[in-house]
Amino acid sequence: MTAPSDVGIEPAEQPPDAQTGSSRSVQPSLGEAVYAARREAYMKTIGSRAVAVIHSPPQSVRNGDVLFPFRQSSDLHYLTGFSEPETTLVLRPGAEKARIVMFVRPRDSKRETWDGRRAGVEGAKERYGADQAYPVAELDKRLPELLANIDELYYSLGLNPAFDQTVAAIIAKLRLSEKKGRRPPRAVVDPRLVLHEMRLRKAPDELTLMGRAVEISIEAHIAAMRQARPGMTEYELEALINFIFRKNGATGPGYSTIVGAGDNGTILHYTENSCTLGENELVLIDAGCEYQSYTADITRTFPASGRFSEAQRRVYEIVLETQKSAIEMTRPGITIDDIHKHCVENLTAGMIALGLLEGSVEERIEDKTYKRFYMHRTSHWLGMDVHDVGAYTNDGTPRPLESGMIITIEPGLYVAADAKNVPAEFRGIGIRIEDDILVTDAGHDNLTAGAPKEISDIETTCASSQFDVL
Repeated sequence: MTAPSDVGIEPAEQPPDAQTGSSRSVQPSLGEAVYAARREAYMKTIGSRAVAVIHSPPQSVRNGDVLFPFRQSSDLHYLTGFSEPETTLVLRPGAEKARIVMFVRPRDSKRETWDGRRAGVEGAKERYGADQAYPVAELDKRLPELLANIDELYYSLGLNPAFDQTVAAIIAKLRLSEKKGRRPPRAVVDPRLVLHEMRLRKAPDELTLMGRAVEISIEAHIAAMRQARPGMTEYELEALINFIFRKNGATGPGYSTIVGAGDNGTILHYTENSCTLGENELVLIDAGCEYQSYTADITRTFPASGRFSEAQRRVYEIVLETQKSAIEMTRPGITIDDIHKHCVENLTAGMIALGLLEGSVEERIEDKTYKRFYMHRTSHWLGMDVHDVGAYTNDGTPRPLESGMIITIEPGLYVAADAKNVPAEFRGIGIRIEDDILVTDAGHDNLTAGAPKEISDIETTCASSQFDVL
């Protein structure tokens, strides 16, 4: 895609090339001014009588004494760019001083030798916008004062039970000191009312990062089409895709990479990726990289042998035409429910034409038997999270799309290998086609259009085998 305005984008530092000493290609990265503007916009919205507390998720044990790689809370990262665990951000719009307070891990040369460098208290102030910062060990002592005498506490209850207890204990402590003039917040407010609405509408600087995530992901999908062949394993393709993500500067997959050959493609969240590609099988790949905390989400389905069979072609064309027409109807004012309804109608008509169902489209939608072969929704928000934040309804009514929102459009048809009362030629065929669609003032922009999906383009790409990916 053509990169939008690069306001607020700074080049990320790249290590020098080992042979030439020159820097590698410059990658886009957000500057501190972007995070500062976000914090100011958020604080202005919640008002001077409120305080927001955003805490990083706990680190999780993988096995033994090995931890899963840490990934910062998207909300905390959105407001600071800070990626370390054990972090708490406190935003105080009405404070005269120390409006932005962070509790972080202190510098510790011994721990940094084992676990990596830390920004520390000074780094939080110098590089991440904190007016004041404290070691995380001082949170219990200092947070009560920061929450005293405010009207609303913006805090996400239920995400971190241990930290919920910390907040509850502070509120209880403040109740005991009301006679001394230090009362607890009057209300705890769901931060999604404000922060997640901000995240839902993507600014130009975010679109630049999303664009880079998309570019890398498209490269990975094309490489998989070129490399795949019968006898190869699903995990080899997974390794190739994830390699290309990291090779291009992404942190890795934005979600577990799905490589489903044959009947595995009928399992929506198949992640075992342990089987061998068969001669006459389709390969469904659902994969998107995460770049600077923004993720792409692309699904493509192609034949392992490089050529669609007649049965595969018939099913694929139904899904493709449904998806293309759904993309075309995307514009401000349309709802995700409108898009889903359109896809259900088109796919149900296709199921009847293929002999998977009988009767009329209206009857099969009414009795929901279409869900045998299309059981998921068509769209979700996309951004920092693959299933990104933001309300889908307003007071129970589907919300209209607006410029700046990004959604996926991903219809599919899934005929299990053991499906009863269906033509045998369609059993074991799973097809999903997914693109990332930016809603614009003029209509929409298909960010992932560069990933082949027309039958002729897919077969041409599969035929152009390429074995040197390094």
